[in-house]
Amino acid sequence: MTDTQPTAVDGSTGSITTHEAEWFSRTFTQVADHMGRAVLGKDHVVRLALTCLVSEGHLLLEDLPGTGKTMLARALSNTIEGSHARIQFTPDLLPTDVTGVTVYDQHKGTFDFHRGPIFHDIVLADEINRASPKTQSALLEVMEEGHVTVDGITHDVPRPFMVIATQNPIEQAGTYRLPEAQLDRFLMKTSVGYPDADATEELLLGSAVRDRASLVAPVVSLEVVSELTRVAGEVYVDRAIVRYVRQLAEASRDLQHVKMGLSARGCLAFVRVAKTWAAADGRTTVVPGDITALATPVLCHRLLLDPQAQFNGVSVHDVIERLLESVEPPTYRG
Repeated sequence: MTDTQPTAVDGSTGSITTHEAEWFSRTFTQVADHMGRAVLGKDHVVRLALTCLVSEGHLLLEDLPGTGKTMLARALSNTIEGSHARIQFTPDLLPTDVTGVTVYDQHKGTFDFHRGPIFHDIVLADEINRASPKTQSALLEVMEEGHVTVDGITHDVPRPFMVIATQNPIEQAGTYRLPEAQLDRFLMKTSVGYPDADATEELLLGSAVRDRASLVAPVVSLEVVSELTRVAGEVYVDRAIVRYVRQLAEASRDLQHVKMGLSARGCLAFVRVAKTWAAADGRTTVVPGDITALATPVLCHRLLLDPQAQFNGVSVHDVIERLLESVEPPTYRG
């Protein structure tokens, strides 16, 4: 990177102001701290979830039972002054149970569209891999394009819009693995994990509160969320950062044990979340550290390993670590 006046990758000059970055960081931290009342000791995961919302993306939570996946999703939805819904995915769930259905009104003599639970600002898709592939595919259009098409008529979902999906990695009986095309539509994937010793003790001391998400009340409006999204979208990204992401994508496709590497959609996801991550840190520009810090949640569900990797004991986290070591990050000069 140079010390001269920057030119962004879209050809414009400048970036967000320092004042905007400071406001973004304060607001982002306020919301994250508020969510932390429900999800104890998981600051990093909370910030990842909030980053997904501000970046206009979707989050996949994969973890063991009882680790707080649903609590995290509900804490986020309760923090925003918007509508939210929970869909419990089961094998008998139909696509119309998600998107809605057109019903004939005999009195009016017209067909009326009855909106499904997907028409909310934040939608929790609980145990998404328990539904049939046909029902899972009902989310493809709305997650990518922000609207639903039923009987040839397109219906827009509200903005902001975010799907938080959960799945259990150990109970595979009666489940349907998410296809790569749908996994790629999730901006990030992460896990909550077990709380540390202090958080566990605090959780047990407050055992009288059965629903910790109820402790979380709205602290920001939808207008504030939209403004956060606007500010994050204008964070400056140097061409050297873009080149770094492109090199990581190309290298990921040639790594041993990798059957499918980072896609163009994945590259865009990298840049989008890096902008939000930088602004949350109070900065006006993206630095290489933002890319490396977000590599695991952005890449872990996008890199498809071959069967030989499992026999050799190679995990996707091992591959990501090797990928970051194989590509030299740009040198940042402030």
